[in-house]
Amino acid sequence: MMETMHIIVIGAGEVGTHVAQRLGRDGHDVVVVERSAKARRKVESETAIQVVAGSGTHPSVLKAAGLSKADMLIAVTTNDEVNLVASKLAKQAGVEKTIIRVESEELRGRGGAAVREALGVDVVIDPDDETAHELLSLLEYPGASEVVVMCHGEVVVLGSKLAEGAPLVGMQLSEVGAMFEPDWQFMVGAITRSGKTVIPRSEHVLEANDRLRMVVRRDARRQVATLLGLARDLPRRIMLLGGGRTALILARLLDDRGAEVVLIDRDADRCDELAEKLDNALVLHGNITDSELLRDANVGDFDVVIALTGEDDANILACLFAKSEGAEETISLAHRLELLPLLHEVGIDAATSPRTAAANGVLRQLRDVAEIKTFLEGEAEVVEFEVKPGSAADGQKVRDLHLDHDVLIGAVFRDGNVQIARGRTTLRERDHLVAIAMPGAIEEAAHVFG
Repeated sequence: MMETMHIIVIGAGEVGTHVAQRLGRDGHDVVVVERSAKARRKVESETAIQVVAGSGTHPSVLKAAGLSKADMLIAVTTNDEVNLVASKLAKQAGVEKTIIRVESEELRGRGGAAVREALGVDVVIDPDDETAHELLSLLEYPGASEVVVMCHGEVVVLGSKLAEGAPLVGMQLSEVGAMFEPDWQFMVGAITRSGKTVIPRSEHVLEANDRLRMVVRRDARRQVATLLGLARDLPRRIMLLGGGRTALILARLLDDRGAEVVLIDRDADRCDELAEKLDNALVLHGNITDSELLRDANVGDFDVVIALTGEDDANILACLFAKSEGAEETISLAHRLELLPLLHEVGIDAATSPRTAAANGVLRQLRDVAEIKTFLEGEAEVVEFEVKPGSAADGQKVRDLHLDHDVLIGAVFRDGNVQIARGRTTLRERDHLVAIAMPGAIEEAAHVFG
């Protein structure tokens, strides 16, 4: 079993609460530190996690949270200085690892390295930056609701609803495999149906509206999109609704790729700031739920409309209006996860959240794996393992590893090449493996790979 750790999480916002819940579910002893009484009440009413009132910069507060016995401190407030000071106090108390959220580009970059080292920071995460890159991945794979890139981009895990009438509907997985013998280009790694996620086997039959997670070779992604009923052209015209930090980062990434970007925000001063920072994007001032403004901006002519405000209701309404006007695809930032089923029901194509980006960074450190990605929906995780020399997997065939049924090895990356894993695939040291697994089975698999 995974060793239980005492972990202190500073900040009970959207990100901190999700991280604490995820770690608590894995069996760790978690304490949350939060100044806001409202935020504390929310955590206490929704979880069984212990909450301590106060600032993460106060030694007495950290002492009450059990700093003397803590194995890890995770500081994810939206204040960089608070997070940095908390890291320093934790290191002075002998905490082995600190993971902190840093939004400042200077503090995250090379110029801030000396500051981070002096304050004892082990790992820096930036949920806004991670979210922007996740959105960029979704745009590069039109129609997918989830995209995970592994093994230097050579393996892609595509999440999508299986469309009515798609070629795979009604097929047994054994039949799908037979169609693509002898060299598979993809594998169905997980199926979510009626809210339940399973790691499938050959006898599973695919049904319309199943939410699939497919492990795909990069050069086969277009073929898989067609099989899922998703084939579309890459978007060129993109509208961003909301001008927060994630939107700014994404707009810059899109500008670098030559996309046409229009951004709308309701704060006039923020619009001026964005216009100064973005060379080519058109920045408009107004409310994203103003139908007249959206119509005047020709929202229906855009390939993708992405709602990025902190208000779920406004994001949903704006996406629905964009769809009604003819926008091909809509993506919404989601803050209240209980609204996810509604997003699917009303036709919003995809959703993402900064909370999963933060959880991924933390779990990567806890699980000691090359890479790990979690999703907003379902318990399944995508994990990249490395086969260590002399491990139980070195020189063994996949079928002889006798892995838990909740672990599926999807792809093997070796010497710059990718092969979809089969039972007969022989593993060797330094191979990188992309697996889809349920959380409870990951630790045992990690031991097998060394």
